[in-house]
Amino acid sequence: MPETQDILLEQLQVGLYVHLDLKWFEHPFAFSHFKIKSQEQIHQLRSLGLHKIRIDPALSDVQPAALSAEAQEIAAAAPPPPPAPESPELAAKRAMMERMRQQRENAARIEHAFVDTARAMKDMEKNIFARPAENLQKASEMIGKIADSILSAPDLAIHVMGDRTGGEEIYLHSLNVTMLSMMIARDIKLPREVAGAMGVGAMFHDLGVRNIPDKVLTKTEPWTHSEQHLYETHCAVGTEMGQQLKFPAAAVAIVRDHHEMFDGSGYPRQLKGEEIGVLARIVAIANYYDRLCNPVNGTPGLTPHEALSLMFAKNRGKFDPKLLQVFIRCLGVYPPGTIVQLSNGATGMVATVNTEKPNKPELVVYESGVPREDAIMVDMALESDLNIVRAIKPAQVPKEIYAYLSPRKRVSYYFDATKPGQGATG
Repeated sequence: MPETQDILLEQLQVGLYVHLDLKWFEHPFAFSHFKIKSQEQIHQLRSLGLHKIRIDPALSDVQPAALSAEAQEIAAAAPPPPPAPESPELAAKRAMMERMRQQRENAARIEHAFVDTARAMKDMEKNIFARPAENLQKASEMIGKIADSILSAPDLAIHVMGDRTGGEEIYLHSLNVTMLSMMIARDIKLPREVAGAMGVGAMFHDLGVRNIPDKVLTKTEPWTHSEQHLYETHCAVGTEMGQQLKFPAAAVAIVRDHHEMFDGSGYPRQLKGEEIGVLARIVAIANYYDRLCNPVNGTPGLTPHEALSLMFAKNRGKFDPKLLQVFIRCLGVYPPGTIVQLSNGATGMVATVNTEKPNKPELVVYESGVPREDAIMVDMALESDLNIVRAIKPAQVPKEIYAYLSPRKRVSYYFDATKPGQGATG
């Protein structure tokens, strides 16, 4: 039995799964293949000027409507109806295309801000010992702007970034940890001045790593016991550096304790529970998550969905349970960068999550008839009949779809607190 078959428009019924052999902007539907759910959709299909339409029997709930032989002959001989004037639905789609164009411009703006922030962080970290007071002041000012932006925003959108950053991995990691820590701080309503000190500690939490040889950091095989011990010294070394640089005491404590785990399995002091300061507990969650997604040696990391699942299902005891719940709630079950399958069979990548409605993200969706640079962006909050079914591992995605969606080699996040009418707050 063929995968699809052609039927006459007179045979359409609710429950049939149809494929439209039209360009995406030539029909009013969100996707070019879907299951018919209403008589209104049948009416819209019959207004497209088609003579026949393709269905997928395996995905349909019903058979095509039966027609008598005479009715089939009449329908087959009749010319296709002329396309109806542009429907309100098609006009709405054209308006949506304009919104998507604006979304792409917005994403480009945010990505430029991300790159600029990563480069500024790189310059400050590299020159921190040459001009300590000046660069600590710059860092504090940058963190202050980030804190003001994130903490005061009525909505917070988390965007997954591309790889075109031009900076070394360590600075991207530090920026990720800073941003994700600020996300938690916002949710638990940390005071602005406390969040600012936390931001400095998060930005420089790996200050002591500069003393670890590259051959250890970039080694793809598991570390030996002595190499692991050497790496663990970066907490104590970073603490000494932070004190020399006159970091705030709260920031120094983060540099010292960001590898301490809630169950006592961390280092360097095997602290347990609330023996670890709350700011270090926050940064520990962000740091652990980013290292699962972006390992220190550049080997393939877990997908965002896999990383969250591992932290919650297997390593839950390592983290403050309330803070871990906040972290997962903000990122959503399907964090930005996750490839997902939708209830209509389409494949997409989560591009943006709003922390106020994390289970209704914006997706970039694969549609073969749409050029990659004009890819469909679907806001799940506006699609009442559409759901995310599951996360998909990149290895399970066909190559052409993988290339189209372009999942990142590394997962980097940036937060947008700019809303129309509010002006730039970030």
